[in-house]
Order: sequence, then structure tokens, then C-alpha cells
Amino acid sequence: MAVTTTTVAESCAAAKRAARLLASASTEAKNAALEATARLLEERSAEILEANAADLADEHAADLTVALRDRLALTPARVEAMAAGVRVVAALEDPVGEELEHRTLASGLDLRKLRVPLGVVAVVYEARPNVTIDCAALTIKSGNAIVLKGSSYAERSNGALATIVREALAEAGLPADAVTLLAGGGRDELAELATQEGLVDLLIPRGGEGLKAAIKEVATVPVMYAAAGNCHVYVHAEADLEMARRIAVNAKVQRPGVCNSAETLLIDAAIAERFAPVVLADLAEAGVELVGDERLRPLAGTIDVGAATAEDWDAEYLELKLAVAVVDSVEAAIEHVNAHGTGHSEAIVTDSEVAADEFTAGVDAAAVYVNASTRFTDGFEYGMGAEIGNSTQKLHARGPIGMRELTTFKYVARGDGQVRG
Repeated sequence: MAVTTTTVAESCAAAKRAARLLASASTEAKNAALEATARLLEERSAEILEANAADLADEHAADLTVALRDRLALTPARVEAMAAGVRVVAALEDPVGEELEHRTLASGLDLRKLRVPLGVVAVVYEARPNVTIDCAALTIKSGNAIVLKGSSYAERSNGALATIVREALAEAGLPADAVTLLAGGGRDELAELATQEGLVDLLIPRGGEGLKAAIKEVATVPVMYAAAGNCHVYVHAEADLEMARRIAVNAKVQRPGVCNSAETLLIDAAIAERFAPVVLADLAEAGVELVGDERLRPLAGTIDVGAATAEDWDAEYLELKLAVAVVDSVEAAIEHVNAHGTGHSEAIVTDSEVAADEFTAGVDAAAVYVNASTRFTDGFEYGMGAEIGNSTQKLHARGPIGMRELTTFKYVARGDGQVRG
């Protein structure tokens, strides 16, 4: 397996050396490593699934929630999807060296602004082994090295996947240490990783609020949080109600254990009596536990809807549970979303362009949808091939973290002897 037995500092130093080589690697070499990764994923699918089965059977995974077990589990289809995602990344234009600006200064200097890799990216993540491949593919193509720290309960799965990528890098003549997986360790190792100044250029934690808080306490390297998703669907007074039913159910049910699933449904008061009973029935039939405010519950009829607490409006359930509220207007919906949302993904269902424009302009989120499910906030769906996570920050990236979000820029000036007087 590719899990390191060296110290965190040694692993980061090795990654830094690899990053310098990868930064100047040709697009052809990087694509060769990605194609080899995709091929090995397919050829060794049985080996990957065996490692994953052992993780799922281990006592470390015994107390995981249904949602977390779903995140941890791999299937032949999910392995195939990983390989497909790697090939999509390989097919994308190489961001390194992209010319962002080009002009001649008054001094006569020829000035170009060029996209360059960040260097060493560290990612701390929980459960989902596919993150190992997504992160590796994006960093390889963008010319970065990566240090990965996954969950102890996915150690075998992550090890099998990281081993494949390292072999693919070597096959393509690139440094294997461009992808490094840290072994074991707890909070002390996390703190050490988060303080590798001069070696780690960006740390991306993707996980719950506990992980985020732990890193905030100690980090001295730049951090971009792939934050939680308390996402909303608002059904406006002028919505197509059949469309709204499909979107509301999909946003909650299609895969409830991920950050872009809906956690709250907002229903406009003008249509609540007509719409609430049918959509609540749809959701209940799909196995969703429902809680609602005092305006919603009398409309539920025979559907069991519990009383929502103040905490429910801020909860990221990551399971088949949904909070439902009745609001009086677009303005009220925007106010609710901005008060309780995490800035991840928000949706309005409406036939009114005025309402759609008001909602998209007023909601403070990385992704806003009109007449579509929140489930589309995803690097693969956005044509990025994959993602490292979804940033709800505003600097330096927002939304799905893809290749371009893993780059910075430098200015290159060429002259013919100019000096400044």
C-alpha cells in the first residue's frame, strides 16, 4: 500500500521536491500518468473492492451512520466512475502556462500574467475513498503534489487507490511522491500537517464542523475549507408544482449523505395548501423523516411531521431527514436562506423571471439554481472532471474546487535593458 511510514514533515518535504518537478512536467507526461491511473483502476477493480470490503467489515466502521457507510462503500460502478473521471480530467485543457493577460508597459517591458501551480496541496478528508482519486487526478494535471490524510476507517481503500496512482506516476516518468498518503495518526498528526509552513502551500479539509474547528485551532498554513452544506429548495408562488415535486424529492433523496443534498424545503404561503400535502406525501413515501414549522404542520394531513426546533434550521442532516417551512415571499425565503444556509447550494423553483432574478441576486451562496436540483453542484457535473470539494469561502476560490482553483499566477516580464530611474 502507498501509506507512508515517514514523519509528516518528511512526507511534506518529499512532496515539495516532487512538486518542483511536476510543475514543469509536460502535458503529455501528466496525461500519460492519468491514463495509466484510469487503466489500473479498471484492471485492479477486484483488488480495490476487496480492500474496501475489509474497511466496511472492520470494527472502525461498525458505528458509522448509514450516510457515512454509503460514502465509504465502493461498488464496481463507483470504481468505473472514478476511472471515467480521471479520463475526463486528462482530456481537459492543461491550465498550467495559460496566459491570463499580455500587454506592453510604458517602460517597454513585455508583461505576461501566467497560470502556475500552487505547489503542495494537503487534503484531509473523511470516509469517501473516491476523494483519493479525484484529488490525485486534479493535482497531477494542475502540476501540484498532494499529501492526503484520509480516515482510519478507509485506510485499506485509500491505500489501494494511492498505490495505483503512485505506480501510474512512475510509469509515466513522474515522481511517485507527487501523491503521498499519510498513515494513521490522530489530532497530533493533523496539527503537524496544518503547521508545515514552507512545505504545504494550501490545506483543504473536507469533512464535518468538528474537523473544521480542529484545523482552525492550529493551522498556520493557508486553509480553504470544503465546508458543510445546509442547502435549501424554495418553491415560489408561480412554480410549476409537478416540477417542484420532482426537484424537492431529488434534492433530498437521490443521495442524502452528500453536502449538496437539500436539508430544508421552503414553500411559498400562496401555494402551501395545494403543494404541501402532495410533496410531503412524496417525501414520506421515499422514507424521509419530516419536521416542520407551525404553519406547515397543519397542512400535513395524515403525514407525520414533527415539530422543528431552532437547531433544525441550521442542521446538515446528511440523512433522510428534511425541515420544511412556509414563507410569505421571495424576500422571506432569501432572508431564511441567508440566516441559516452555509453558502453552498440553493435553489428556487419558479416560472417568474423576476422572482428568479431576485433570488439569484439576493442569496449569498457559491451555487444558485433556478428550476433545478441542488445535487448538480459537483465538479464532474460542472465539466471539471472531478473536484477536491466545494468551497463556500470567497477567497481564493468558491464552489467546486477543480484544476484552476489549484493554481495561482506569476508575472513574467521581458525587457531589452530597461532600468528604472
